Amino acid sequence: MSADERVVNEIAVYMAGVGRRARAASRALARAETGAKNAALLAIADAIEAAAGALKTENRKDLEAGRARGLEPALLDRLELTEARIAAMAEGVRQIVSLADPVGEISDLNYRPSGIQVGRMRVPLGVIGIIYESRPNVTVDAAALCLKSGNAAILRGGSEALHSNQAIAACIRQGLASAGLPEAAVQVVETDDRAAVGELLRMKDYVDVIVPRGGKGLIERVSRESLIPVIKHLDGVCHVYLDAEADADKALRVAFNSKTQRYGTCNTMETLLVDAARAAELLPELAVLYAGKGVELRGCPRTREILPDALPATEQDWLAEYLAPILAIRVVDGLDEAIEHINTYSSQHTDAIVTENYTRARRFLREVDSSSVMVNASTRFADGFEYGLGAEIGISTDKLHARGPVGLEGLTSLKYVVLGDGQIRE
Repeated sequence: MSADERVVNEIAVYMAGVGRRARAASRALARAETGAKNAALLAIADAIEAAAGALKTENRKDLEAGRARGLEPALLDRLELTEARIAAMAEGVRQIVSLADPVGEISDLNYRPSGIQVGRMRVPLGVIGIIYESRPNVTVDAAALCLKSGNAAILRGGSEALHSNQAIAACIRQGLASAGLPEAAVQVVETDDRAAVGELLRMKDYVDVIVPRGGKGLIERVSRESLIPVIKHLDGVCHVYLDAEADADKALRVAFNSKTQRYGTCNTMETLLVDAARAAELLPELAVLYAGKGVELRGCPRTREILPDALPATEQDWLAEYLAPILAIRVVDGLDEAIEHINTYSSQHTDAIVTENYTRARRFLREVDSSSVMVNASTRFADGFEYGLGAEIGISTDKLHARGPVGLEGLTSLKYVVLGDGQIRE
């Protein structure tokens, strides 16, 4: 056996052990009371604050290694743990404590003619594998959400954050132990070898769901290789449509904020659609606003008749997730054409209409096939915190199980429960 084969074999053995421990821990978590889970979360928050100095020390090792590897400044910024970010991590865990525990909730309980009662109970998914990049705070967010929803978690962070993630993992283990919950309920993979990801994606006997968080390349690999169901979104090609009956002030505010509030997020608008009846009025004002933020405009021929400085838009621009100060603009002939464009080019993430016409708003909500559909609001609201979920583990554009921001409820499933009093079927 070659050295490389020995390493791969060792990683396979190691990951199998992680999986077995996670499966056993998931059974203990599934029966854990809310009080025990909340006690663990509060202890984790306290441990994070108490270990702030150690966390920064370990984080500096990652930052130094990242600079030596030539990581871009934006990635180094996402990697850094400052005092404020450490405090925010602890506060985020405490906020999850305040959320209602979905596990064990029984809904839709109804009597049947036989006398039995039939309802549905919310239960944990089991073991969740989370694969992510750069930001160490994801380690805490993911662990806390999985713990509160009664799931065991296997966390595989990026190699660039290995020291930071292991230091955070120590705080999580401390919190779990203090509440009498198994430390294996949250395991952070200790190797940065890419083979560990491949093993995790094949561990269908131990892992119930995979959640990738990161760039398109990571999510494509996970979607392609996983033998386990995946909760994911691949692209965030989001649209705003300014209807013929849009209020001008709302149209300008929503279209400007949707693009410029932040550029590098999956819920940022990438294509603006404008009804032909309002294009000559709204586009020049928007162009001035966008110019003030340095946004490059790429338009269809009708757009460029109004905004001659805009670059010509190509077919690829309608498919592009820029994650940058670039915006594609198309002038359309009414609601039907806008919906057709969105359903053709959208990534089914988030799309919005600005209109004062109730009937058109209802049609847009019903006919646009995306995980979040909005009326007179910025696409930037497509976020678990903004939706009142408290936090999210990611956003799903799939249609099965969870769709949209995935919070505590999205990390659970439903099973039927039947309550009887000795009934038998005749």
